Amino acid sequence: MNEHDFSEIYAIMEASFPASECRTFDSQKALLKHPSYRILTEKNEQDHTVAFLAGWEFTHFRFVEHIAVDSSIRGGGLGKKLMSRFISESDNLVVLEVEPPVDEWTRRRIRFYERLGFHLNQFEYVQPPLREGQADLRLQIMSYPDALSEQEFAPFKQLLYTEVYGLNSQR
Repeated sequence: MNEHDFSEIYAIMEASFPASECRTFDSQKALLKHPSYRILTEKNEQDHTVAFLAGWEFTHFRFVEHIAVDSSIRGGGLGKKLMSRFISESDNLVVLEVEPPVDEWTRRRIRFYERLGFHLNQFEYVQPPLREGQADLRLQIMSYPDALSEQEFAPFKQLLYTEVYGLNSQR
């Protein structure tokens, strides 16, 4: 991926997520060298990136870290298209993190994933900080095609904590 394409992706990421839910530019760019990390994109007629899905491919499951569409064209089906493409590329379980359903925006986000076949799992989950000096972030796990118990999720959580978040110890 060239610098310009990554810059477009990061601009959408910054506009779509609070700082607590994304890495710095350099930290995010460094992930491109990780063999399990990949980014799917959608471009417009002018060859500008307008949507992306950043995910991780592991042996027994896949993790959607970020999915976002440029705010000027949200609601046009690009998010569904990217997520459907990601899901269809493997028979492995897919997991992602969402904010708990506390307001209309978080409930809408969850319904978006539910329409795609995801299940909101009812156990506690904490996302480790993505940037130096940040606190843990309380989130929930959604999974496709089946719901997970906390025990079923435990080995996936451990891999997320070590590979995605760079933690060396069990939390």
